[in-house]
Amino acid sequence: MASEHDEGRNGGAAGTGTGDGGADASREAGPGAADESRAPDPKTAAAIAAAEAAGPQSGESVRVDSWIWAVRLIKTRSLGATACRGGHVRVNGERVKPAHSLRVGDEVRLRHEGRERVVVVKRLIRKRVGAPVAVQCYIDNSPPPPPREAVAPAGVRDRGAGRPTKRDRRELERLRGLESLSRARRDAKSKPPS
Repeated sequence: MASEHDEGRNGGAAGTGTGDGGADASREAGPGAADESRAPDPKTAAAIAAAEAAGPQSGESVRVDSWIWAVRLIKTRSLGATACRGGHVRVNGERVKPAHSLRVGDEVRLRHEGRERVVVVKRLIRKRVGAPVAVQCYIDNSPPPPPREAVAPAGVRDRGAGRPTKRDRRELERLRGLESLSRARRDAKSKPPS
């Protein structure tokens, strides 16, 4: 049983403090119980409240380029607008312009950096927020990212290794499948001038 001193440090019976008492309780209850019973971090909750206060009022909407930037699916708003103009952003299956209005429940598909993201809008925000807050603004239905290759790509040299020698160049060409280019160079050098 915890003493009064421990309860005060950990936020008391209500659990409103920022102490680490919730972590001890989640260890005792088991791994599954911690997810359902634990309230969001107070800092995250405050950031969500601030983002919603700066966001649209009830009935209003948010531009799609602004929203995908605000929830950190894309690095800059101008990249979001460019992606929309290029046809890389779809809302509910249709290509959209940057100024398209989003509503809660819309499905947004974004192709960016060789990966497709599929998200469902949970909250509308206009202001860019931190990553812990951003993930609470959408439901991520994206396919898993492709696995990273365990082997380094062929033809990549270590930084600071200097300029490749002839031997290095030939090995790189052989790895890339450009043996015919290497052979043609050798043949050109061995031919007598005409």
